[in-house]
Amino acid sequence: MTTPVHDLAAEVLDLPSEDRARILELLIASFEPKSDAQKAWMALAASRRQDVRDGKVAMVPGDEALARVRARIA
Repeated sequence: MTTPVHDLAAEVLDLPSEDRARILELLIASFEPKSDAQKAWMALAASRRQDVRDGKVAMVPGDEALARVRARIA
C-alpha cells in the first residue's frame, strides 16, 4: 500500500532542513537526464555548499548579491 501524497508531504515538511534539501535534490534529479553537464553542475553546487559549511566563504543575502551584480553591470 502506498502513502497518500498529502501524508508523505506532511512527513517531509517535518524533517530538518538538510534532509528536506536532500529530498529536493533527489526529486529534481529524477526529472533531469543524467548528462555530463548535470553531473558537473551538481559537483560544483556540492563543492560550494561544502565551502560554506567549512567557513571558507560567507553567504550573502539575495538582495545584497543582486545589488552587487547591478552595480557591476551599470
